[in-house]
Amino acid sequence: MKAMNADAVFQQTFEAIQQGPGVILFTALQWIPERSSLKRLFTSHPAEYPVGGEKTVEISPGWLGTVIEDKEPFLAPDLEALREVFSDSGLIQQLGCGAVINVPVLDQQRNVVGVLALLDAEGKYTQESVETAVDVISANRAELVQAFEAHPTKAPETPAKDTV
Repeated sequence: MKAMNADAVFQQTFEAIQQGPGVILFTALQWIPERSSLKRLFTSHPAEYPVGGEKTVEISPGWLGTVIEDKEPFLAPDLEALREVFSDSGLIQQLGCGAVINVPVLDQQRNVVGVLALLDAEGKYTQESVETAVDVISANRAELVQAFEAHPTKAPETPAKDTV
């Protein structure tokens, strides 16, 4: 699968998520276990969150435990919860977002290959929103796994680091 096809898969997933539970900012982040980092492969907001940007997971152990170790979705329904986990909450707020759902994408061996980040207005997401997002992602799981795996995780020694 070429990167072009991977982008098409991420775009289709973004469009499906827009239908429900809804989304303002959408990113697809590849999990790189060797570096405990997330590399952005797709974004709805390339100016603010460019493709190729990488976040080393200095984010909270609670987030890592939930999404990467337990392989469960993460919900921060409001700005307070979001600030506890994400250092870029200021930029997130500028984009009109105040809630996040992160859903891990698992391969057939149940390894996390990536994480989809959905952000919308504060108070917009509930547990029901998480279930809707998981259903959409589950319906596209095979294609999403291929899209993440189309990007090699062995990167140069000094990855591009997000300035945020």
